[in-house]
Amino acid sequence: QVQLVESGGALVQPGGSLRLSCAASGIIFSIYTMGWYRQAPGKQRELVAFITSVSGTNYADSVKGRFTISRDSAKNTVSLQMNSLKPEDTAVYYCNANWIRNDYWGQGTQVTVSS
Repeated sequence: QVQLVESGGALVQPGGSLRLSCAASGIIFSIYTMGWYRQAPGKQRELVAFITSVSGTNYADSVKGRFTISRDSAKNTVSLQMNSLKPEDTAVYYCNANWIRNDYWGQGTQVTVSS
């Protein structure tokens, strides 16, 4: 059974930092593109960042320069370091694993940025 389990979501003040982690099991981790998506209340789910099997990365314009995605092949995890957080970053963040027609999602973790 494929499982993606997110952790690290929390309530944080504007300007603060958080690190989200996603632990993957049941997949050949090294061949998958791993991504972070988010969905805010009343909005569509959007791509935040992804990292390919050879560690190429891409970021949404709204998070460039503030967020960093990385992967650890030894631990089968993907992380999202979030700095300089803004209230508009508030959302449920989801981990995604994709390889050709194989597509898997985690349950999500809540990030709330508020003073």
